[in-house]
Amino acid sequence: MKRLHMNLRVSDLEASTQFYTKLFGTQPSVDEPAYKKWMLDDPFVNISIEPECGEVGIAHVGLQASNDEELQDIYRNIEASGADTFEEGETQCCYAHSYKTWTRDPDGLVWEAFFTDGQRQDYGQMPDLKGVLRDKESAA
Repeated sequence: MKRLHMNLRVSDLEASTQFYTKLFGTQPSVDEPAYKKWMLDDPFVNISIEPECGEVGIAHVGLQASNDEELQDIYRNIEASGADTFEEGETQCCYAHSYKTWTRDPDGLVWEAFFTDGQRQDYGQMPDLKGVLRDKESAA
């Protein structure tokens, strides 16, 4: 089953960690100094928070596949949408080993499609998506 993913940039990581821990009624499943993640079953969502990098709010949303077959289905749906994509492929980010593709909706919201097959001890690196995916101003 696919899981909704949201990555939020927050102004106060400690305060946000306390808030979301109480809101979800559980401790983060990944609890690193600058990254927290809750893998919830009800609602079936993966929510992560990180310190803001100039902006607070939704950094990106995504669809997390539970296996490669689901990931290929998501990739086909993205392709059918006609949106620009950035095929990241195999990568390490957010304390996980994953396979990813990125896209944007018509308003410029970044979407991540991914399958994670293992956890890692270090954060890894987020790709620089600026300029890789066309933004809504250049799409016009």
